[in-house]
Amino acid sequence: MSRGYWQVHPRIPDELLSQLSGELKRTIPPIIAQLLYNRGMVTAEDIDLFMKADERLLNDPSLLPDVDEAVSRTDKAIGSGEQIAIYGDFDADGITSTALLYQGLKFLGANVGTYIPRRSEEGYGLNNAAMLRLSKQGVGLVITTDCGVSAVSEVAEANRIGLDVIVTDHHNVPPEMPPAVAVVDPKRGDSRYPFSELAGVGVAYKFLHALFLSHGGDGHLESYLDLVALGTVADMVSLLGENRYLVKRGVEVLHNTERVGIIDLAKCAGIPISGADTETISWVLAPRLNAPGRLDHAGIGFRLLSTDSPEEAGRLAATLERKNTERQRLTETLTAKAKEQIVDGARDSYLVMVGGKDFHSGVIGVVAGRLAEEFYRPVVVFERGDKWTRGSSRSIPDVSIVDALSQCSDLLYRFGGHPMAAGFTVATERLEELRERLTAIVSEQLASVDIRPRISIDAEVRLADMSGSMFRMIQRLAPFGSANPPPVFLARNVIVDDYRCVGNNGDHLKLKVYDGRAKWDAIAFRMGNRVNELAACIDVVFNLQIDEWRGRTALQLNVVDFAPAA
Repeated sequence: MSRGYWQVHPRIPDELLSQLSGELKRTIPPIIAQLLYNRGMVTAEDIDLFMKADERLLNDPSLLPDVDEAVSRTDKAIGSGEQIAIYGDFDADGITSTALLYQGLKFLGANVGTYIPRRSEEGYGLNNAAMLRLSKQGVGLVITTDCGVSAVSEVAEANRIGLDVIVTDHHNVPPEMPPAVAVVDPKRGDSRYPFSELAGVGVAYKFLHALFLSHGGDGHLESYLDLVALGTVADMVSLLGENRYLVKRGVEVLHNTERVGIIDLAKCAGIPISGADTETISWVLAPRLNAPGRLDHAGIGFRLLSTDSPEEAGRLAATLERKNTERQRLTETLTAKAKEQIVDGARDSYLVMVGGKDFHSGVIGVVAGRLAEEFYRPVVVFERGDKWTRGSSRSIPDVSIVDALSQCSDLLYRFGGHPMAAGFTVATERLEELRERLTAIVSEQLASVDIRPRISIDAEVRLADMSGSMFRMIQRLAPFGSANPPPVFLARNVIVDDYRCVGNNGDHLKLKVYDGRAKWDAIAFRMGNRVNELAACIDVVFNLQIDEWRGRTALQLNVVDFAPAA
């Protein structure tokens, strides 16, 4: 049976189609107009801006909250030679942010170093022991990136020991902000910045832009956009609005990057950096950048992004490749172990919560994501310690997991994140109390919800309407990612001409399909176990993709779901 229920977007109103005139009418066929309408583009100006994704999407960095104070304090430190520390997070967004600010401040002549906490020992965000170490090393100013907006007590303690702190972050702002020199976060309630969905690296980039302007120009700024593209795509923030320009232009910069570490990272992964796109970042580069922070120390990834030495770049890229392989093996092992805990009764629960002492904190988020996708439930996976337990959660669109955790804040030592992904630390003795509270909160929210994955379909089409030229037109909507996913189509009454199971253990389905006018090759990944659901005629949900095999390139259907034709 189908894995989810299909929701086809409403058809674009005829009056909107009729408003397309001149060049737009000649260059945008109805299917592309439908795709744009689905993404909120309804006027000629909207469409032009979306398709061109040019500098008009950029916003004035001076509109960011507290950015003037942040620039003034940083300029003072640069001018006096005061020691600055960039305090980053250990994921791809955090290390690209750290590398960007480190290199940008170096270019401006700053005396600057970095600090990235060790996930397994220090956890996420600022901690008092790290701040004390930085103070003893002579640091006078700490600039956070991709973290800090929730660190009220930690910033207060930093102030007490003589450290000034500038927070640059993109996470939701709690009711009480930290007592920092500046809190630069576009999600602040008093923010005048017109776009709130920047990644951590996006906020760092805009702050650096403001710094460059205070020094008389920004001509060097675009060279950092490869880092912005990597971190923004890796953090799965919306790729509409300003992020659309930052990623589109950033991918162009990435194709010609002079960063030897990125070039060698792609080489180790077996891909040319000149052909990288958002899918390459999501599935190839970002997991490798994240791997050392999960298993060892994210400083390895930071050094890879910052080094000018080809020899060091080669060594570090090879290390990241090994760490990623190790991360994959550990993820498979712990996913299987987690499934063993999900007994039949638990499969019917509105919340899946599993873990134990041997669950490595570095991969519990990845395991939670796997389980959330398979069971379509909010999932919490935890590493139980003797005193403290660290958890990572992934959710579904119907439940904001960070809001659910906020309702349990009295039980938690710390927590933070996004509606779809969040983490927390709780005293182990309160873990079961947390489980009961979270289960009750999630159950109440989902009690009246059809808990099946919703498959959003852009348009119903005929296979004969799909072609290489149509694919090229669809690619003009790139970069694809969160809030701008690759378009998904539905074709009905498609004849299954041939099929076979392929891959290890027959995991995938390879199909030949026909609609009476056009024949297509199709691949249905991880659907080998659904071969018995095939019928002579099916309705198929798909997107278009390029299949490259042994030097041959062809367009094929990537099957998202299927069902016997009605």
